Amino acid sequence: MTDALVISVITPSYNQGEFLEETLASVLSQEGNFHLDYLIIDGGSNDNSVEIIKRYEKLLDEQRWQVRCCGITYRWLSEKDRGQTDALSKGFRLAKGEILAWLNSDDVYLPGTLQSVAAFFRDNPTIALLYGEAHYCDSDGEIIGRYPTGGFDLGKLAYFNFFCQPSTFFRSEAFEAVGGLDDTLHYAMDYDLFVKIGKQFPCRYLPRFFSKYRLHDMSKTVRNDVLFENHEEVLHLALKHFGWAPLPRVYGSCNYYCLAGLPGVLTRVRLIVIAASLFCTLFRSLWLNRGLRKEDLKLLRLENFQKISRERMEILRG
Repeated sequence: MTDALVISVITPSYNQGEFLEETLASVLSQEGNFHLDYLIIDGGSNDNSVEIIKRYEKLLDEQRWQVRCCGITYRWLSEKDRGQTDALSKGFRLAKGEILAWLNSDDVYLPGTLQSVAAFFRDNPTIALLYGEAHYCDSDGEIIGRYPTGGFDLGKLAYFNFFCQPSTFFRSEAFEAVGGLDDTLHYAMDYDLFVKIGKQFPCRYLPRFFSKYRLHDMSKTVRNDVLFENHEEVLHLALKHFGWAPLPRVYGSCNYYCLAGLPGVLTRVRLIVIAASLFCTLFRSLWLNRGLRKEDLKLLRLENFQKISRERMEILRG
């Protein structure tokens, strides 16, 4: 094996012992012509997470784990942090790889992922970011849907994030050039990073499944108590990067604002929530955009209205 790239993968984790072992095994079992630099940044877990991390460290140290790539550097730390973005920033500061990525402690890589990534970056030296397909899976790892992605379109990123974070990889030079992660962000640090890279460097979509993105009760993707803050963060990033608050972004934020603010008995009537959300969306969109934008008129398509009447999990599962 020659010309082995170093791929650094960061796994931020906090009390995810239920899923962590599957995540670690999916990374460490990757096979191919690359060197793996793997960093687990634990936030001071009080479950069995550190025990799992140490077990894999011992397996590697005692050469009882079959290494299927050119070599593995395995590092970890466990200490209190200021959240996921802070943990990731710690990991990226320590990373040695030419190619960077992160895999959350409840997601998994599919077999052959890092070999495909290494081969792609070797063959395409001008491409700074690569992203592929991802499955949604449930708590048991069963596939329940497909992340909606597609070819790179910078303008489309304003209103739709076609990057699935665990299936996205980027060059360290590009990461450093755009200033890395924004430590002030709590939910959409991935969206912000990928937009910044996409505005300055060539990006490429590869129609291959790289990962499984897990949906479960404690996931930030489905927890109702954080969805409003999540959508607000993305909305303000779209306004920052594109000078536009797209109608779908405004509606998403207003929808979860209404779900959080309306009396519980009213939130069980979907039509009431939709009506309140649309009313909020109309006035907030006009205020944020200082009027009606022609770009929003192009988004007034039947399929976007059909999504309004569907539950979040129905949309995610496709």
